[in-house]
Amino acid sequence: MKFIKINENDNVAVAIEKLAKGTVINCGENTVEVVDEISAGHKVALKDIECGTPVVKYGYTIGNALQDIKAGQWIHTHNIKTALDGILDYTYAPTEIRSLKAPKARTFQGYRRKDGKVGIRNEVWIIPTVGCVNGIVKSLEKEAQKFITENIDAVVAFPHPYGCSQLDADQENTRHILADLVNHQNAGGVLVVGLGCENSSIEILKKYIGDYDENRVRFLKCQDHEDEISDGLQMLRELVEYASSSQREEIDAGELVIGLKCGGSDGFSGITANPLCGRFSDMLVSLGGTAILTEVPEMFGAETILMNRAKDKATFEEIVDLINDFKLYYEKEGLPIYENPSPGNKAGGISTLEDKSLGCTQKSGDSLVCGVMKYGESVSQKGLNLLSAPGNDLVASTALAASGAHIVLFTTGRGTPFACPVPTIKISSNSALYEKKNNWIDFNAGPIVENSGIEETADKLFDFILDVASGKKLKSELSGYRDMTIFKKGVTL
Repeated sequence: MKFIKINENDNVAVAIEKLAKGTVINCGENTVEVVDEISAGHKVALKDIECGTPVVKYGYTIGNALQDIKAGQWIHTHNIKTALDGILDYTYAPTEIRSLKAPKARTFQGYRRKDGKVGIRNEVWIIPTVGCVNGIVKSLEKEAQKFITENIDAVVAFPHPYGCSQLDADQENTRHILADLVNHQNAGGVLVVGLGCENSSIEILKKYIGDYDENRVRFLKCQDHEDEISDGLQMLRELVEYASSSQREEIDAGELVIGLKCGGSDGFSGITANPLCGRFSDMLVSLGGTAILTEVPEMFGAETILMNRAKDKATFEEIVDLINDFKLYYEKEGLPIYENPSPGNKAGGISTLEDKSLGCTQKSGDSLVCGVMKYGESVSQKGLNLLSAPGNDLVASTALAASGAHIVLFTTGRGTPFACPVPTIKISSNSALYEKKNNWIDFNAGPIVENSGIEETADKLFDFILDVASGKKLKSELSGYRDMTIFKKGVTL
C-alpha cells in the first residue's frame, strides 16, 4: 500500500511511502496523477481544492487552502493555513458511544501497598524540595546504588530548579507535583531532601503530602545536619530495607492507570500509534481501568469530539473550561494560541494544529470522558480522564506521572530518548524509526499499515504493557534515563 485515505469524506490521502512525480493513485472514485514528489507521511490532494475552502483529513477540516490546489499536488504549510480561532462558545451535543466489547479478564504482577494502592515498580525515590540541593540528591543517588537489593527496581533522584523564589500558582504547581510524587505508588520508599530556608520547605510540603507512613517517607533538612550525605545515606539504607519487604502479587488489570502522550508526531501518528493507544485505552477502560489524556493545546481543533463524549453536561462544562482556560493563558501572555505544530511535526507531514490535534486525540479511543483534572491533581475517577497540562513532552509526562499514572504510553514519529518518573513506553508510528532507534523505541505501531491489523497489534500492546507492569524493563530504564519537569508559570523573584 503506497497511500491511505483515512475517511471516506477526505479530500487528501497520506503517502505511506515516498510517491514519485507521475505516480498514479486510485482511491475509490478518484484516480490521481501525483504532480509533486510526496514524502512518506505527507498529504496529496485527491481532487481540486479551491482557495479558502476546507482541506479535509480524518473526516474533519484541518485548515483552509491558501491558494487553488490541483489534484495530485502536495499539501503542506505552503498552501494550507489553520482555520482555528480564539475563545469559542460550545454546545453540548452528546455522541452515541459505541458499545465496547470487554476483553477477557487480565492480571499483572504488581505491588499492593499498605494504603491499598497498587504500584508496578518498587523503587526508592529521592525528591528535593528546592533546586539548591540538586547536587546533594544526585550524590545520594550515586552512593545509594550499593544498597539496591534483588527486590528494589531502582534508587533514583529527581532534581529540578524550583521550590523557591516562586509566587502564587507557580509555587502551588511545584508543591502539588512534589507531594504527588512523594505519594506515588511506584515508590516503595521516599527520601525528601530540603535545604531549610526555601519557600516550599519540608514543613510546608508535609501539608500537601497529607498522612504518610513514617517508615516509607523520610525527611532530610540539610542545614540541620553536619554531614548531610552520611545521614542521608543512612536514611536511604533504611528505606531500601523497608521497601525490600514488598513482594509482587497478582493484581487485576482494571487497577492500572495509564497516561497517554505523544511527542515528535509525524503523518503516521494519527494512522498507527495514536489510534493504537486509543484501542488499548478502550480495552483498559472496559476492564475497569483508567486512562489519562493530556496536552490541552493539542486538543485545539478536535476538542468538540471530546466534549461530545462527556459523560454528562457537568463534565462537558469542565472540558469547555479546560480548553478555554488554556487559550486565556496564551492570550494573557500576548502569544498566539495556535503556535503549533513544531518543526519536527512539519518535517514529518503535519501541516496545522488541527492536523496534529485530530491525530493526537485518537489516543483517547471512543470511551466516555468520565473526569477532568486540574494540573497537579491526583486521579480519582475510573475510566477516561482529561488532565490539564501543556504539550511539552517532559512537562506533560511528569504531570501524568504525578496524577497517578503507573505507565506513560508515549507515541512518536520522530523519536526521543527521555523518560518521566514512571516507565515511559516509546511507541513508534513507523517501522523505519523503530529499526533506526531500536535503543529508544519499545514498541512498533508501523505494522498497522504494513501487514497487521490494529486489533492484532492492540492485543500485542496490551500483553506488552502487562509485562512492563509485571517488571519488564524498558529501553529508557535500562539506559538509566529519568526526567522530572514542573510547569513553570509566572515570575521568578
